[in-house]
Amino acid sequence: MRKTLYLKFIMAYLLFGLFGFIVVATFVTNMLTEHCKRHKADQLYAEATQVANTYAADLYNSEVSLASVHRQLEALGAYTEAEIWILNPSGRLVVSSKAEVNPGTEIYVDGFDPLITAGQLYTEGYFFGSFAEPHISVLAPITNDYKVRGYVTIHSPSSLVDHEAAQLSNISYLTLLMLLLLSLIILIFFTEIVYVPLRRITRATEQYAAGNMHYRFSMESEDEIGYLGATLGYMASEIARAEDDQKKFVANVSHDFRSPLTSIHGFLTAMLDGTIPPEKHERYLGLVLQETERLTKLTNSLLTLNNLNTSGMLLTRTDFDINQVVRRVAASFEAICRERQVQLKLVLLGSALYVNADLEKIEQVLYNLIDNAIKFSHRDGTVTIETSERGKKIFVSVRDNGIGIPKEDQPFIWDRFYKTDVSRGKDKKGTGLGLSIVREIIRSHEENINLISTEGVGSEFIFTLRRSGLNDELFD
Repeated sequence: MRKTLYLKFIMAYLLFGLFGFIVVATFVTNMLTEHCKRHKADQLYAEATQVANTYAADLYNSEVSLASVHRQLEALGAYTEAEIWILNPSGRLVVSSKAEVNPGTEIYVDGFDPLITAGQLYTEGYFFGSFAEPHISVLAPITNDYKVRGYVTIHSPSSLVDHEAAQLSNISYLTLLMLLLLSLIILIFFTEIVYVPLRRITRATEQYAAGNMHYRFSMESEDEIGYLGATLGYMASEIARAEDDQKKFVANVSHDFRSPLTSIHGFLTAMLDGTIPPEKHERYLGLVLQETERLTKLTNSLLTLNNLNTSGMLLTRTDFDINQVVRRVAASFEAICRERQVQLKLVLLGSALYVNADLEKIEQVLYNLIDNAIKFSHRDGTVTIETSERGKKIFVSVRDNGIGIPKEDQPFIWDRFYKTDVSRGKDKKGTGLGLSIVREIIRSHEENINLISTEGVGSEFIFTLRRSGLNDELFD
């Protein structure tokens, strides 16, 4: 089974909780217990030292009675929840806070050794078998004339310290529980902000990998994940559009090849079976030749467009006079203009205007644009080619006063094989690839081309080229 990112976070959360409880149950509890014991021992030792220097010293100096000392120790023992003893160096019990000791009765702590706390503040245990449960015990010597006359010992049950440590441990457990709850909030936040969007993106990529490029999903966040989702959706839409364009491309190519092939096949079949008499063969062979020229033009346009779309296409950039290129291309349309009674008007800036571009490709751009302008111009119309300069850019305009392009068709004129309904009647032999080629050439130069058109008034195509430094030399 595939381990998901969310499962890993759940496992990390559970491990965090488990190790947290282990740490609190072992290290924290032990540290708290040790801290409470030392704190209790500090309190007991301070009390023992005070008793040794006051009540016990007065007792050994015969300044107070045993009964008076017993009452004082009884009150102090009740306050500290501890049992206070005064012992002779031999271990005989002199005074106890629990019960009044009869002077005639000798009670000894068997094996008493005052060095039991040597090197440490307190001792924990049964204090030489004096108690049935472990106690924390401290000793303070009673001195007089630089001699140890006895010892004050204070004993507190270890269970009291363990209870206090357990209460502090409970606080630690509650703190850990609060941290886990806060971590759970972070986990829920992660689920909603990160995991759920990632699952949507993963589901979308699975759909795209299966070929469903039309699958749509929405991302509401505006962070990096939202940007990733939007980018992925845009990529899929572009791939889907490319697939649709490819299907349209194949359909259009098939249609544009089928029409002339059908005509050629029909004419040749009719000539062979005698439907077309021999005296008309020359005329129909001319029509066949026209259709083959149409096929050749279509094939060349497809090859040109394919080369332009090839990544890494190299441009042979040179500095040349765009005005001279305009004159040369315009001259090639002299016969067509005379036939269609269309006038070509050149409005060129200066005698020479140099640009930096690929000469052959710019010639093709001008040829396609002028060819379209003449084709869709009315009789006695005018096609104007104009050059101008703005900053570091040279602008070239091809303008006609022909049929124009409907506004709703203008966004699609750059698509391959696209023809407007208005143009179909005037462009019988067109391939619908001319403007696509123009756009690809201008794009390959990292320049722009724009259209201004009004139906029934005319159209103007304007493209830019990089200005050449030779222009500055001409003016120097």
